[in-house]
Amino acid sequence: MAEQYAQTARLVGSLAHEIKNPLSTIVLNMELLAEDFQDVETPRDKRAAKKIRMVQRECRRLQSILDDFLNFAKVRRLNFEPTDLNEEIRKLLDFYRPQAEEHRIEITTYLNSDLPTVLLDREQFRGALLNLILNAQQAMPRGGQLVVATDTTARGVCLHLIDTGTGMDEKTLARIFEAFYSTKPGGTGLGLPTTGKIVEAHGGTITCQSELGRGTRFTIELPVLPRLGEEERSDVAGAAAEEE
Repeated sequence: MAEQYAQTARLVGSLAHEIKNPLSTIVLNMELLAEDFQDVETPRDKRAAKKIRMVQRECRRLQSILDDFLNFAKVRRLNFEPTDLNEEIRKLLDFYRPQAEEHRIEITTYLNSDLPTVLLDREQFRGALLNLILNAQQAMPRGGQLVVATDTTARGVCLHLIDTGTGMDEKTLARIFEAFYSTKPGGTGLGLPTTGKIVEAHGGTITCQSELGRGTRFTIELPVLPRLGEEERSDVAGAAAEEE
């Protein structure tokens, strides 16, 4: 079954790429056509220009769906490295902070200073976490508070991402990790499923609690490396570098 799934994923990915090629040609020609109808005066030409803009808008949407789908369907080969989870969170929040200020979002962190080391593909995990942050931003259109907290658990470490946004009802909450399910106009419904796949590829779990009008909390739990001394950490990092 695993081989059948991998083969299906490859076929579907190839199909998506095949769609992207003629779509790029359509997009280019629609841009040229839009230039021809840039300064129009007659009612007929204005109607044509309006239809051109509509086709361009739908082409952009289709491109976005294909990009998200390819990201969701691709077979991931992760480059694991011993990582300080708190440090990765700080870097991402520093990157996001200007956007948070623009959207009137206050960021509060409670990072446990005694977290054990985790194995992460830093780029992939950063993308998954950023997707959760952007989801929280969309749930707080008038601003709000975003709380990021880390702690230890019996099985590893956990990361909590809590927003004071609009929240979700039980029906929506039950389906948020389903591919192509979205309550957002124009949404592809692939962001959270992709995030879930990345977390699972790290041997972790992701759960969500939400309440309408009060906000949402995502919790990611990750396994950890055994406690290592400085010399042992260097050996692990060196071995990971050699495997690359």
